[in-house]
Amino acid sequence: MPDLLFELFSEEIPARMQKQASEDLRRLVTDALVAAGVTYEGAKAFATPRRLALHVVGLPARQPDTREERKGPRVGSPEGAIQGFLKSAGLASLDQAKIESDPKKGEFYVAVIEKPGRPTLDLLAEILPATIRAFPWPKSMRWGAASTSSSSLRWVRPLRGIVATFGAETEEPEIVPFEVDGLKAGNITCGHRFMAPAEIRVKRFDDYVAKLEAAKVVLDPARRKEMIRQDARNLAFAQGLEVVEDEGLLEEVAGLVEWPVVLMGSFEDAFLDVPGEVIRATIRANQKCFVLRKPDGTLANRFLLVSNIEAKDGGATIIAGNERVIRARLSDAKFFWETDRKVWREDTGFARLERFRNVTFHEKLGSQWHRIERIRALAKELCAVTGADPEKVDLAARICKLDLQTEVVGEFPEVQGFMGRIYAGQIGLDPSVAAACEEHYKPVGPGDSVPKDPVSVTVALADKLDTLVGFWAIDEKPTGSKDPYALRRAALGVIRLLVENGISLEIIHTSIPAHVRAMDDVKHAQLDRLIPTIEQLSDAGLSRRGIGKVWSDLERSRFPENLASDQVDHYISQIEDLAAFFHDRLKVMLRDQGARHDLVDAVLGNGQSNDDLLLVVQRVNALGRFLETEDGKSLLAGFKRAANILRAEEKKDGEGAFEAAADPALCREASEKALLEALSKAGEAAGIALDKADFEAAMRAMAALRGPVDAFFEAVMVNAEDPAIRRNRLALLATLRRVTRQVADFSRIAG
Repeated sequence: MPDLLFELFSEEIPARMQKQASEDLRRLVTDALVAAGVTYEGAKAFATPRRLALHVVGLPARQPDTREERKGPRVGSPEGAIQGFLKSAGLASLDQAKIESDPKKGEFYVAVIEKPGRPTLDLLAEILPATIRAFPWPKSMRWGAASTSSSSLRWVRPLRGIVATFGAETEEPEIVPFEVDGLKAGNITCGHRFMAPAEIRVKRFDDYVAKLEAAKVVLDPARRKEMIRQDARNLAFAQGLEVVEDEGLLEEVAGLVEWPVVLMGSFEDAFLDVPGEVIRATIRANQKCFVLRKPDGTLANRFLLVSNIEAKDGGATIIAGNERVIRARLSDAKFFWETDRKVWREDTGFARLERFRNVTFHEKLGSQWHRIERIRALAKELCAVTGADPEKVDLAARICKLDLQTEVVGEFPEVQGFMGRIYAGQIGLDPSVAAACEEHYKPVGPGDSVPKDPVSVTVALADKLDTLVGFWAIDEKPTGSKDPYALRRAALGVIRLLVENGISLEIIHTSIPAHVRAMDDVKHAQLDRLIPTIEQLSDAGLSRRGIGKVWSDLERSRFPENLASDQVDHYISQIEDLAAFFHDRLKVMLRDQGARHDLVDAVLGNGQSNDDLLLVVQRVNALGRFLETEDGKSLLAGFKRAANILRAEEKKDGEGAFEAAADPALCREASEKALLEALSKAGEAAGIALDKADFEAAMRAMAALRGPVDAFFEAVMVNAEDPAIRRNRLALLATLRRVTRQVADFSRIAG
């Protein structure tokens, strides 16, 4: 079967865009083929700094023929309906339609529309130029004389050539006939810009790859990465060293070269006095080079660079140029490091804290000084649940941002946190305090480690919760794909800190009041006036009963006279919205870990506040295990049956019509009495277990309902002729719904 080779040859494509661009190319072309009814065996896209390429395997020579039967109006319909049908079906007269009969609807017209398939080559001649014009580059440009027209082609960098061949392996492939802005598709490409710039005539994919490699171009980015990795390890091993692995840097440099050549350079031993992370950040950020370490784990005065050419002098000139730049940057780093150490030795660095008063964190949330004070206040309250030493936590919270005022971090922002740990260690602070200076930023992503030291955990939680509560309070929330303050990441960080450390914390109940109390001298939405409100909400049982119910139970007269009711309403809605945001992030995390989405929805939809995320996770896990048992499966089936009956009857009698307690005197059958007793016992047992967060015991209480529920449905007709008996039996089913809802909303569980 024929294959497609498609290459777009251009000036430099930024490395950060190449991976997504190759995926977009594959997706756009294959989606268009499938939409046209053309199947294929496989497709793979590739990217280098100068080209995007696509290979589609196993395409048919022609689009398949299609046959469609389109139902029309009934025989004898008005002339307007007949004409509309003929026009839409492409028929000249009713003689071209057939008549079919339906026992219920009578006779009606049917148009049989048959379309012969087109040659795949012709389809590609439409699909490929459309793909080029619609390509979703994050940034693109126009060039040349045509750039004065708004309709001219936009591309990431000037597009220089198009290769598009189509044909079977045993035949001479055809060139797909199309043109885009004066560029005709052909079978000519170019090799390496410097080492083999001559034109290359290609046929199909295998021929294309082989000729490119002969012209010093490695097409596959995965192969370029592996070449760099292996050559780097071999060079390091020859010197008795190891490469400090950096997958992100490896991905980037593989996108900067078409023919990778790994070279080793060096710098003076004196620079090794600078902390290793600073050396690594300097060399990585400025020269895209890898650092090396000795067998004892300390950094070596060597680095590896990746060149795009095989130089005639063996790379000596390239190495010397990189060494010159790295030496200058390391000299700066050494100066900054020594300056900072002197300041920390003389005043322990704390004098720099005052500078934060003049550094704005956010215009509505005050300065960095205000933020640090809020973090300190919240961290102090969190000590009760994390078990951390309050004095160590307060000191760590006070100085955790201090390295932002240092020369090193000012020059190399990527080492913030790490330098805080180094400086804290330099002046002899407790190791837990020093560690918190670095670890309070963690986790910064799904793959990042989670702190375990109680001091680090406490400050990390306080830092992230303050950020979330603050930005929620001023209505600066994530919208769609935009999240400029990384609030989704902060929420996921809070969840992981709690779950992976086994910390039971009512996040909203704890963090909102602490945040408000710390806002005394910060003016934003007058939240400092809401302190009495928050305290009253807490006294009323915010964490136990849920925000919405508490608010509905409170009388307006209980709030301060100078507090406008619309401010209270606004703030309460913000609290509820933040809780929902945490729940959404928790769902994402649990689903990524393989949890069933319906179980997560069932637990979060049980009508409770679910403010303690650790308990939510534990409840989801316990529910999943319960539903894998025979008791769980049977109870779920019984619940579904009860819910369906209730839904149908509530449409007649009204929603909530059967919420009154069932009357024991109206329970005529033994199975009714048994179910009523079982529901009473299970509800009480589950409630006690849930208060103790013993979810396994709560599930055992639910399991005890299996037998009585099954027996009830086997022996009883719910919709009895006697209205009182019917209502009482429906009340039993409503009780079953309420009792199971203590654990989860079973109506949201699939199956």
